[in-house]
Amino acid sequence: MFDKQYDVIVVGAGHAGSEAAAAAANMGSKTLLITMNLQNIAQMSCNPAMGGIAKGQIVREIDAMGGYSGIISDTSAIQFKMLNKSKGPAMWSPRVQSDRMRFAEDWRIKLEQTPNLDFYQEMVAGLIIKNEKVVGVRTSLGLEIMAKSVVCTNGTFLNGLIHIGDKQFGGGRAGERAATGITKDLIDVGFEAGRMKTGTPPRVDGRSLDYSKMVEQPGDDIPGKFSFSDETKPLTKQRSCHMTYTSNEVHEILKEGFDRSPMFNGRIKSIGPRYCPSIEDKINRFADKDRHQLFVEPEGWNTVEVYVNGFSTSLPEDVQFKALRSVEGFENVKFFRPGYAIEYDYFPPTQLKHTLETKLVEGLYFAGQINGTTGYEEAACQGMMAGINAALKVQERDEFILKRNEAYIGVLIDDLITKGTEEPYRMFTSRAEYRTLLRQDNADFRLTEKSYNLGLASEERMRKMEQKKEKSFKFVQFLKDLSVVPEEANPVLEKRKSSPMKQSDKVFKVFSRPQITMEDVKNFSGVEEFISENDLDEEMIEQTEIQVKYSGYIQKEKNNADKLNRLEDIRIPNNFDYSRIKSMSYEAREKLKKVQPTTISQASRISGVSPNDISVLLVYMGR
Repeated sequence: MFDKQYDVIVVGAGHAGSEAAAAAANMGSKTLLITMNLQNIAQMSCNPAMGGIAKGQIVREIDAMGGYSGIISDTSAIQFKMLNKSKGPAMWSPRVQSDRMRFAEDWRIKLEQTPNLDFYQEMVAGLIIKNEKVVGVRTSLGLEIMAKSVVCTNGTFLNGLIHIGDKQFGGGRAGERAATGITKDLIDVGFEAGRMKTGTPPRVDGRSLDYSKMVEQPGDDIPGKFSFSDETKPLTKQRSCHMTYTSNEVHEILKEGFDRSPMFNGRIKSIGPRYCPSIEDKINRFADKDRHQLFVEPEGWNTVEVYVNGFSTSLPEDVQFKALRSVEGFENVKFFRPGYAIEYDYFPPTQLKHTLETKLVEGLYFAGQINGTTGYEEAACQGMMAGINAALKVQERDEFILKRNEAYIGVLIDDLITKGTEEPYRMFTSRAEYRTLLRQDNADFRLTEKSYNLGLASEERMRKMEQKKEKSFKFVQFLKDLSVVPEEANPVLEKRKSSPMKQSDKVFKVFSRPQITMEDVKNFSGVEEFISENDLDEEMIEQTEIQVKYSGYIQKEKNNADKLNRLEDIRIPNNFDYSRIKSMSYEAREKLKKVQPTTISQASRISGVSPNDISVLLVYMGR
């Protein structure tokens, strides 16, 4: 059947569970992935897309670490877009529209090809905890499977409750039952639990839509890709999405169902995602707006199923249908299934360490929506980090933590465990104070060597990263050494409406001007020859351009990060007794006691802890 003793058991096979299982197994740990339905591994429960603002950076970071999300996103993509390209590179965010069925299939095949990984289909109904340490799991059939560590990635399944109008029924997502038992076990050993809510839009028949009434949304002319590896290639053909709008008429129809809406009649008491509100929430909160965008997204290469992004709802299905038929292009729409809301259990993440191991139970890790996050990408990166640390614990090696200046993943985890969250957490570029350092283009420079040293990223990835770094830095140095005369530079400068040169200068300095592009620089003598002789690819050339254009900003941010990292080096002893510091505010003492920060830097980021409280703490610690 399967072994009865594992190094790591991963509960749940969504995005978090899949990455957790891959990481633990690839690091040499004997791993079991146990889930309620093996046909739904890495199922895209909501929108058929990966990446986007800040989320695209996370997928690239996962890929740079040797995770699978970037590769699968590439192999199952039907459209690629680099968002925010008109802004600076710190804001560039890759996004793909995905083939939902191919995405899940590619994930399963990839996991099945992973050594050290077993699979089992059943519901985990409880955890086996002895002496404040997890030792295994108990299934709904009564099987006990032992493990040295357990990663819980339960998604929306823990006591999941689905709402459609005044109807409600148990379920983890449409057509699948909820998971029960684990919440009780965790509460019994002292965990605090809460409830959260998320929602999803209707899925409709693309054959019933009139796309001529919508605005086409094509992919990039020259599409990129997520993975730094050579395992994937950019798309050579793409499918378009489309955009249309709601109207006052649509809003009035939706309002007719508000008295039957679980959002407004008290049936749903938990908090939903602030940045992805339901359509009824949007028209209620933004009553002054007479229309809202809807993105019409195909679910794959060959299916006619379409996802109506922007129309997430838990209104009665008859109201959903009537309102959507009043949207331009949807006059004859046919439903595949209505939208719905779902409530589920989560555990406030201040109960975790930076490794995502729980503070109360040794060897137990939480990742994904169980921690109060929303989004595939946020879940996947937590799963990878939990899987890494679960494997390291079993192997009796040092824990692995990413700092805020090292990765968006570090920002996300630090936010969760330091500040907690009372609403579904979503990553944004604005959450990262070092976003100029944490660009999507340099995720491999930041993370591949760290992962290689852990035994996760492959030697091939390490070699490719080193080659890219060496060649792009060599190109930067070449531009610093190469001079250009006014006669050669001024025609380009005049064309770009930039001040002419009066004497020779280094190409690096000329290139630093905001108006000048790499295409302009290639016209200067010696540049094209250097690119050709050194076999520089587009990624190396882009990296060079960013290093030249943003060198001042990058250095400034590095200096700021170095200053704050000094506070990261000041450790706070375990179980520090804050109650003895009477000169500190009561609120700060309570917050510090609850979160138990490990460094002064982390303590300074806790809501309610002031700079004065940190000064008092430093004095008390003799610093």
